[in-house]
Amino acid sequence: MNIDINKLAEHFARTSFQVEQVCRYMRDPGKSCDDYTEPFPGFVFPLRGKAEFDFSGTSYTLAQGNVLHGGANMPLNRKVVGNSKWEYLLVLYRVCGPEPPGYCLSKAHFQLTPGQSPRLTELLELLWRSSGEPGGISAFQTETLFRCVLEELFVCVRNQSSDGEQILFEQVSKYIHEHYMDGLSVRALAEQNEINENRLFYVFKKYTGMGPGKYLMAYRLNRAKECLLAGDAPICEVANSVGYADALYFSRIFKKQVGVSPVEFRGKFRNNPYGFQDGSIPI
Repeated sequence: MNIDINKLAEHFARTSFQVEQVCRYMRDPGKSCDDYTEPFPGFVFPLRGKAEFDFSGTSYTLAQGNVLHGGANMPLNRKVVGNSKWEYLLVLYRVCGPEPPGYCLSKAHFQLTPGQSPRLTELLELLWRSSGEPGGISAFQTETLFRCVLEELFVCVRNQSSDGEQILFEQVSKYIHEHYMDGLSVRALAEQNEINENRLFYVFKKYTGMGPGKYLMAYRLNRAKECLLAGDAPICEVANSVGYADALYFSRIFKKQVGVSPVEFRGKFRNNPYGFQDGSIPI
């Protein structure tokens, strides 16, 4: 199904809906399943690995950078491909009123390509956490965050339309993903790609909503979270592994951006306090 992202955004803007459930799943390599989708429409946000989803002959390959929307009660074949575990966040929502003319979200399946967005990753983490908390305020936060997720998703998809800028962004962001542990700087990244820093800032701001420096920091902190939860390495080693030679500076940045210190983060989330049934870790 071909999607006009502006019409899709308008459709959601004019449709009454609410979050029904937020689930996180992990599947082993090679695992397949013939089944039906849930009784509500929803979005699949890949976190790692790769999978193929087939809706009655229409196939989609899902990995980070792609998002899938599935309708309610649809025949679905799923298969994990490659040698890595497939992990994803599923957000189900209920359409609460009549939909405007166009397509029926409960019967629509389509794929969107937002690309890599640290902000989208952060919003999904917040959505997952708020959905696991009891109380009316958390329920309200969950509804608000889902709309923020959709906004970021739609904006990122729209921004993928410029081929030259997209190629530049993908090239630089890929380099950051592969060399984040090195002593990178915005100036060096710009010079490496023979552009000025203002141009690089514009492209990153367009595709991610943040400059390249903040993008690098966000990516490093996400990797640091994984390191903190995966082992017992000292904070200085974790800091060095993600590109920060000064452990105190790393700890200050981490607490400012995450809200808790590295030590507190490890202690709070190490034992899966939100009840991850699959044994996965926070995003």
